[in-house]
Amino acid sequence: MGALYERGVAPWDDVLDETDRTVFEAAGWGRRAGFGSRPAIVVIDVNYNFCGDNADPILESIKRWRYACGPEAWTRGVPAIIRILEAARSKRLPVIYTTNPRRPDGFDLGVWNDKSHRSEDVVDVMGHRGNDIVDEVAPEDGDIFIEKRKPSAFFGTPLMSHLTNLKADSLILMGSTTSGCVRATAVDAISYDLKVTIPHEAAFDRSQLSHKVALMDVHMKYCDVTDTDDVVEYLESLEAGLFDAQFPPAAAKAGA
Repeated sequence: MGALYERGVAPWDDVLDETDRTVFEAAGWGRRAGFGSRPAIVVIDVNYNFCGDNADPILESIKRWRYACGPEAWTRGVPAIIRILEAARSKRLPVIYTTNPRRPDGFDLGVWNDKSHRSEDVVDVMGHRGNDIVDEVAPEDGDIFIEKRKPSAFFGTPLMSHLTNLKADSLILMGSTTSGCVRATAVDAISYDLKVTIPHEAAFDRSQLSHKVALMDVHMKYCDVTDTDDVVEYLESLEAGLFDAQFPPAAAKAGA
């Protein structure tokens, strides 16, 4: 597999044919870019809208939660996110969450609503439980919380301003959906010259094909796709308190 993936079997191996593999290798894509030195953790839309409220089969879950990603969220995504958050919090790294509520009339989402005939479902309306981050990975005091209206966590939000203030140079990016808001955020992040790493178990999607192809595409051209063990090992290697001088909640925890 050469430079295309360095951590064993790639998540996209069963959908990438030999012609495409040869093209990427010949063109030089897929090289490991490496972690940054001051990472922020970003958890994209791990709310009840996208996870559902249990590990029901996906067709059952989307009857009530039209965005639901099914068991992948609960059996793979959330456990991986928990591990990474534990490692990050032990080093007092900033943790940033997003969710995406909308006005009852949907005006603030604009044309994003045009692609679903269930866009009037109320699960993502402001104040609905669907916008809440699932309890298992819920924000803690001092975490940064961003409400967005478009796929990228950067579009129309203060995210880049926060990262500049933190002097962050990189993101560990997790959440849902891989092919949608995670991918859009990753592409915008590298456009701001931030290094991005996605631990593939910690991202999930309602379509396995979309999940695999999105991971393959961003790994080839934009960021690193790796695994949870790799990210945890990296986080554990960092000096504690990298952000204490820039991030008051981290400094407060240091003095607790």
